[in-house]
Amino acid sequence: MGEGRVVGGVRPSTAAFLLALHLGAAGLLVMAQPAAASARVPAPVTSPAASVRITEGRVGEVGPGGSIVYPAVTSCLTVTVRLQDGAKVGAHASLFQVPGEYRSDRILAAVRQRIGSRAVRAVEVRGAVGAWDPGYFTRAIESYPEGEQVPVPAEPDPGGLARAVAEGLGEPPAKVTVQDVPDGDQTVV
Repeated sequence: MGEGRVVGGVRPSTAAFLLALHLGAAGLLVMAQPAAASARVPAPVTSPAASVRITEGRVGEVGPGGSIVYPAVTSCLTVTVRLQDGAKVGAHASLFQVPGEYRSDRILAAVRQRIGSRAVRAVEVRGAVGAWDPGYFTRAIESYPEGEQVPVPAEPDPGGLARAVAEGLGEPPAKVTVQDVPDGDQTVV
């Protein structure tokens, strides 16, 4: 929220100052912490069952032979990592953060952590390729302050997205494929 906005008759900076006064020194220390430090980390969705459903801003995993369902992929990208053992780790990256879920600039790190030391066979990126600037994986739209220009893709950049995803996962770009998929549910088997 920018400094110029007024909510409930009070500017956010004024409200923060009043809250800090009310909380005292301890409140100032808590308020000084970066938002990421106090943000809740979404719990991964895991299923040994035949299918797992991964909604926007979430990361999940399904065992060998299972499928992943990504519902309502409109302006999103999905990232499915196929592991050597047949399991799949998936992420439903959203252009705009869903409250309480991963932002686009944090979701690949969550996938990488979930993969751990397991060998990766392939990575598939699908969805609204033309809506995504590769930089959204390193700097989410929400991280731009009011007035700063957010990059908007002039045309689809599947190669740039493949490189950004490969880098974020620590995998060679040759393992990553990118496919523009129309709106709707995606099922990966």
